[in-house]
Amino acid sequence: MSMTVVVTRNVPDRFRGFLASAMLEIAPGVYTSSQLSAGVRERLWAVLEGWFVGLPESSIVMVWRDSSVPAGQSLRVLGVPPIDLVELDGIILARRRARADEP
Repeated sequence: MSMTVVVTRNVPDRFRGFLASAMLEIAPGVYTSSQLSAGVRERLWAVLEGWFVGLPESSIVMVWRDSSVPAGQSLRVLGVPPIDLVELDGIILARRRARADEP
């Protein structure tokens, strides 16, 4: 069992209700569970993936502790998050898009 965090953006209420039934909502759209088994995590993701069809402007990111990868965490993404997630030598990095007013 490992710590799992799910962050949602612009999803319908049924996603939020479903996640709140299995995890603690610590902020709007942010869910956490300190001891979520791999089986429960897979089932949660399967349901979210099944519902996530044709939802423009929405995204879901799930992150959990995974000692089998170099960064020590794994993640899954549905939709397009507001930042780019880039894998570099087994480590996941967050890259923000440059704004027009930035050099």
